[in-house]
Amino acid sequence: MTYETIEVRRLTGGCGAEVLGVDVNALSNRQWQEVRHAFADHGVIFFRDQSLTPEQHIAFARRWGPIDINRFFKPVEGHPEIAEVRKEPEQTANIGGGWHTDHSYDEAPAMGSILVAREVPPDGGDTLFASMYAAYETLSEGLRRTLEGLRAIHSDAHVFGPRGYHKTTGEAVGRIGNADAVRGEVVHPVVIRHPESGRKALYVNPAFTLRFEGWSEADSKPLLEHLYRHATRPEFTCRFRWAPGSIAFWDNRATWHYAANDYQGERRLMHRITVAGCKLSA
Repeated sequence: MTYETIEVRRLTGGCGAEVLGVDVNALSNRQWQEVRHAFADHGVIFFRDQSLTPEQHIAFARRWGPIDINRFFKPVEGHPEIAEVRKEPEQTANIGGGWHTDHSYDEAPAMGSILVAREVPPDGGDTLFASMYAAYETLSEGLRRTLEGLRAIHSDAHVFGPRGYHKTTGEAVGRIGNADAVRGEVVHPVVIRHPESGRKALYVNPAFTLRFEGWSEADSKPLLEHLYRHATRPEFTCRFRWAPGSIAFWDNRATWHYAANDYQGERRLMHRITVAGCKLSA
C-alpha cells in the first residue's frame, strides 16, 4: 500500500514496521486509516518518541475496540485497564519470556496488545515477534491440509493457576495473581482465517496450547514441536529495541512475541492494554 500521511518502515521481511511522523494522541482521520492498514499489513507496528499518559494510552486503545482487562496481571494503580509488566533488578524471571500469543486461553482471544515503555534497561530487554501468516503459508501443501482439519486445546491453568508456572517459581508475587480466576480449557482451530485480513494464519503457541482435540498430549507433542520450530525461523521474525516512549502494537491473531530476558540487575517497566477480540473460525 502507498501511504500519504504517514511513513511506514519495515523492520524485516518477516514482520513488523515502524510508523513514523505521527503523534498517536492526535491522529487525523486519514492518518488513523493508514495506521490501521499498516497494522493489518505487518502484524505488529511500532511508534517512537511518544508521550502518553495512562489516560491517553486508554483512549488510544479504545479507538481500536473494547479493552479486555487481564485478570492475572497486577494493574497500574488507578487504571485497572492497564496491566503492569515489570521486572525488578533482583528478579531473575521476566514476564513473557517465551514464545506466545496473548489470551489464546480465552473463548474470544484478544485482538491486539498495546505495550508502552515506561522504564527500560540501558541494554537488552528487546521483544521479538514472529509472523503466523508466514508460518502457515510456508508449510507444505500436505501439512496445511492436515492442519486445517484440526482444532487445538488451549488453557491458562498450567501458567496462571494455583499449581501453574507462576505460582511454582515464587517470583510472581506482586506481579501475577488471581490464580483462582483461571477458566480452564478452550478450543480453537489450528488454522484460522483472520477476521479482518481474511488471510490464513497458524494459531497454536508454545505457552498456552496443550494438545490437538481428540489427541493425547504425547501424540500431539511431535507435531506441535515441529510447528513451533518452523514458526520461529529467522526469516519470519523481527526484533524491536525499546526506548522510553516506544509503543508496540501487535495483532495476537497473526503474530507471536517473546520478551528477551537479558538484562539481569536492571529494571524494566512496561504498561500493556489488551484490546478485545472475537471468537475465531477456520
